[in-house]
Amino acid sequence: MRLHRNLCFAVIDGLHLIFNEGEYADKVIQQLLKRDKRWGSRDRGFVAETVYTIVRYQRLYAEIANVKAPYHRDDLWRMFAVWATLKGIKLPDWKYFTDTPTRKIKGRFDELSKIRKYRESIPDWIDELGVAELGEAEWTKEIAMQNEQAEVILRVNTIKTNKKDLQLKLQSEDIETEFLPNHPSALKLVERANVFKTEAFKNGWFEVQDASSQLVADYLDVKPGMKVVDVCAGAGGKTLHLASLMENKGQLIAMDIYESKLKKLKVRARRNGVHNIEMKVIDSTKPIKKLHGKADRLLIDAPCSGLGVLRRNPDAKWKLQPEFIENIKKTQLEVLDQYSKMVKSGGKMVYATCSVLPSENQKQVETFLTTEAGKEFTLVKDKKILAYKSGFDGFYMALLEKK
Repeated sequence: MRLHRNLCFAVIDGLHLIFNEGEYADKVIQQLLKRDKRWGSRDRGFVAETVYTIVRYQRLYAEIANVKAPYHRDDLWRMFAVWATLKGIKLPDWKYFTDTPTRKIKGRFDELSKIRKYRESIPDWIDELGVAELGEAEWTKEIAMQNEQAEVILRVNTIKTNKKDLQLKLQSEDIETEFLPNHPSALKLVERANVFKTEAFKNGWFEVQDASSQLVADYLDVKPGMKVVDVCAGAGGKTLHLASLMENKGQLIAMDIYESKLKKLKVRARRNGVHNIEMKVIDSTKPIKKLHGKADRLLIDAPCSGLGVLRRNPDAKWKLQPEFIENIKKTQLEVLDQYSKMVKSGGKMVYATCSVLPSENQKQVETFLTTEAGKEFTLVKDKKILAYKSGFDGFYMALLEKK
């Protein structure tokens, strides 16, 4: 592989924004990919994958390159040289690469790869937390899987089409997919491709949604004609799935504290041909109190550490702080306490997170069931998904029924 100067500069600029300016990797990559109209898919793929790999292995590469944050541009070039050397790419004779100790890099890599926190490139405290919560063996496998690149999974929008027709439509646009067992609405891309440019996407035939995430709406057991509330709707991936399971019939209320996210959901709902969604911003306790005892079904896709989706957000492990996890656990219990009151007698709710930590999952449900609001519920079933076992994102979901 030959390195091209303009692509390498884009990578370095992106790393600077992510590591030194605290910007989010996915947003940075979106900007970078618009940088040069002449870039083909291979060029854009190189930029995106290289940035993501160096972000993912920041600690390991920085240790091998002997550099410390905040990184100067020269430091970033040294980390880039480590990445290239480990990939077996011949370094061009640019000034950034003079004196790159190729053999030393490989030796250091072998040495550091014996230590999990370097090999998987994670902060000490996350490594310790993972071991404490999942045990040494399980955590070792899980964090290794969280460094693998996530596959692209689509969820067919059954309001507009079916899985077979979507597969054929994508095939006609040169995108090969395969069915996934135990995931009724999922198609997996055989090779990565920009699916957002397809006719099928513009027509609202599918959304991009991980296979584990697709199990959450299914878990809620919704039926057409019900009154269903999604209280942490965000940009609405699961809301749209609920709408298709409800066949566009009944009332689906999407709530969030961020109006900007609900605006994105509005655009997506239009493309999906969904018209049974009502959107409400949670700007006080009023919209919640109005719904007390009214919902047949309630989805709480709770805010969490996101330790089950590091494959998609590798920069999150550098932004997370121990105090955030402690605070988010308090928020999770508050959310369960306040929002569960919307469920009517005989109704059901799902509490879900994209975390693999029992303290954010099973333990939160156990604690909730001992509270005043929680005493009215019984746990029907729960499901813990680990990435290394499923091949998809780490997730947790619990189905509770109100007496």
